Amino acid sequence: MFDIGNALDKQILKRQKNRPTVILTEPLDPRIVEASCYLSRFARLVFMASEKEVREVASTLENIDDSRKEFTFTNAAYVEIEKHPELLNKLADACLALPDDKRKTTNKDDALELLKDPALFGIMAVKEGHADMVVGGLTHKPKEFFRPMLRVLQVSDTLCEVGIFVLPPDHPKGIFPHNIVIFGDVGVNAEMTPEKLADIAVATCAVARDIIPQQELPVIYGAITSYSHKGSDEGPAAELVHDATELLPETLQQMIDRGSRYSSIHIEGEVKISCALSHRSAMYYDHGEEDQYTGRTNVIITPNLDMGNLLYHLYSTRYPDAKKFPIISGIRFRGVGMAMDSTSEDCLLAIKANLLRLQRYGEWTRTEKDTFFPRHRILALNPGSTSTKMSVFEGDLKQFSIELQHSAEELKPFEGKPITAQYEFRKEVVLNALREHGFKRTDLDAISARGGLVRPIPHGTYAIDQQMLDDLLDGERGDHASNLGALIADELARERNLPAFITDPVVVDEVRPDMLITGFKRIRRQVISHALNQIATARRYAEESETFYEKMNLIVCHMGGGVTVGAHCKGRYIDVNNGLNGEGPFSPQRSGSIPTGQLIDLCFSGDLTHAELKQLNKGRGGLIDLLGTADLREVEQRVEDGDKEATEVYDAMIYQLAKNITGLLPAFSGEKVDQILLTGGMARSKQLVERIAKATSAMGCGVTAYPGENEMHALAKGALRVLNKQEPALNYSEKR
Repeated sequence: MFDIGNALDKQILKRQKNRPTVILTEPLDPRIVEASCYLSRFARLVFMASEKEVREVASTLENIDDSRKEFTFTNAAYVEIEKHPELLNKLADACLALPDDKRKTTNKDDALELLKDPALFGIMAVKEGHADMVVGGLTHKPKEFFRPMLRVLQVSDTLCEVGIFVLPPDHPKGIFPHNIVIFGDVGVNAEMTPEKLADIAVATCAVARDIIPQQELPVIYGAITSYSHKGSDEGPAAELVHDATELLPETLQQMIDRGSRYSSIHIEGEVKISCALSHRSAMYYDHGEEDQYTGRTNVIITPNLDMGNLLYHLYSTRYPDAKKFPIISGIRFRGVGMAMDSTSEDCLLAIKANLLRLQRYGEWTRTEKDTFFPRHRILALNPGSTSTKMSVFEGDLKQFSIELQHSAEELKPFEGKPITAQYEFRKEVVLNALREHGFKRTDLDAISARGGLVRPIPHGTYAIDQQMLDDLLDGERGDHASNLGALIADELARERNLPAFITDPVVVDEVRPDMLITGFKRIRRQVISHALNQIATARRYAEESETFYEKMNLIVCHMGGGVTVGAHCKGRYIDVNNGLNGEGPFSPQRSGSIPTGQLIDLCFSGDLTHAELKQLNKGRGGLIDLLGTADLREVEQRVEDGDKEATEVYDAMIYQLAKNITGLLPAFSGEKVDQILLTGGMARSKQLVERIAKATSAMGCGVTAYPGENEMHALAKGALRVLNKQEPALNYSEKR
């Protein structure tokens, strides 16, 4: 049986850059609550009820994991209409401004009363841009939701209700390819013309093409079915089908002009209903080569309401295990009207299918208004030794990003001084860049900066305070460009009293004391790592699994110029190698752990100076020392060309990466590891990822790659979690 749910997921995620806002107007129906628990990855959900009421319904759903429920309801919005008088008043005014044929009343008080129904409130909220999609029909009668939805949200002269069925294996084989059949119903139109019927035929096939992958149905075969009128093929109904058939080529070409994928649609007209539903019947109607598609129909367009209803309910009743859901064409994906007998899976599939169609059309990028999910504007800063990265995010959507390069001439006045002496210069560079991109400090809601070498602290987002600034200015723990982040953020934020944060600096330390002990009493392991990207990657995987970082056991391997391999146990970063100082596997630029005795001998051999040894450890070690390059692509090309030395080194690096990943298993105290995550620049190598996955397969968990570092996005999300009250800002001055 074709897995329509999985197919929808893959297609949505392939295109998704943002999540639409979806209003659930029947939030206390267990079917919609169950469906919602599988939607947070794809949409921002608005429940038209209190959080307490929704959670009470969810508590009765024993087949859903509690962490999935918690993730869904923590990330949703809740609307009790009487608590939003300002929005209610705006929507009432919008009701009165509707055209005469869409307006139900001209009285403001009546409009306010009507909008107390969550169904009408949700429809108008979508109409006015507060949300992208409204869902209802499970408990509302058609006149209470479905018809008002069509009336208010209609954008096309022709409406079409499409029923998608994925039939179970017990359906007779050979009738519909892959047991997929789509019905197009004309019943939502007040009157029918040949033009509308042709439009409906093409729109129904386009819906099928939009949601069914081409590898499953290479060609969409549609058929406008004919039927006898009083015992003959003559009369008004037969004429309607005939005239619509004549219009099909031109109507279909218009759709193909909108998207080349629609060229895989073929539609026949005046096909007997028996032929459309049965290959056996089709054999008796051979009209020559031009009729080559008859009998292979995927899409059946019925020219009247009775036939459409009959087929839909016939298949619903005969095959209760079918995957089925409706789609409305003609309202620009803004409404989902469910039948009262729908299952939770029907609801889930219908919403996903509409989300996919919304994402397929490039005009949608984000919800017009941020009424239910405020889009806080965040400036993210990440200072480097000779550059400053900066980005502005609106919510979690990037507005712009730039890396500002600082020339040697610009930095010359600061030679011989602590890095913190540059913060005034860097601040002005950032302000100039903001102005060049059309932003002012007054446009910002918060500033989030890369944390520097502060004292070791637990992970999280910290409010910048005076103690943090003093520690950075003192530089006791090291003089590093990242120390500038909090200083610049604080200076920029003071003018407007904005909140300013750092998130997950390199010194995040949640390692147990016993894990820091070495065989030398005078040496303790230090914890310095790619904490920001490590934790952001772990959070991302948890979110995509629709649960929390605090619920998962993950191993994250950051593979860049340096490598850090971290154990993340139920929301704590409990162990990681010190990639900065040479611990762990060798990397493109770093030596990694070295046999101690041989290293001691080398140190006292007189062959290398202290500075040269330091450089071999970090900067000129690893692939650079072994093969003369830090470029993994070059190494892989040399391996492909048969270079024996490069092959040995490449194999050794993969072995050491896998060895360090699997070596973290004891950190979880016998608990199962949920996933291994690979990130950093080297994770772009498909070959490397595949070989690490094979080498670590005995751990019994999968491997997921997230190439790149995504640090700017991680900084923005750290601030957003605080601003959205998902977690509190931590106090750096508080001793832990």
